[in-house]
Amino acid sequence: MNILAINPGSTSTKIAVYENETPRLVRNIRHSVEELSEFPRIIDQFEFRKNLVLQALQEEGIPFQFDAIVGRGGLLKPIPGGVYEVNDAMLDDIARAMRSHACNLGCLIASELAALLPGCRAFIADPGVVDELDEIARITGPP
Repeated sequence: MNILAINPGSTSTKIAVYENETPRLVRNIRHSVEELSEFPRIIDQFEFRKNLVLQALQEEGIPFQFDAIVGRGGLLKPIPGGVYEVNDAMLDDIARAMRSHACNLGCLIASELAALLPGCRAFIADPGVVDELDEIARITGPP
């Protein structure tokens, strides 16, 4: 199984390619403040970062053939930790996200790239909005 992982952060986009559990590529693509200042909103960086991912794969000679593409989860509605397949409701939540962060681009890039490959699925994993707080702690607070 070939997996592409994409983790957009505030000043970098980290990518990794795995063949089963073996890493074939691990790269941190850094973005200067000048580069990112060209984009009025973080969501406007979508094509820029997606193209950098594709360029990095090409430079490393890695064929664009994946069984799954996983993006860093975005700032969705609170959900339990885990791996989630990208769906229309998730994409809609990201498009209307109350908070803006580069991690919102992870599921968008994964979804668009996976759609280019027959049989490839797009996922997110453990987004920053994971909420597994015990119900009693919501009332009493942590110790």
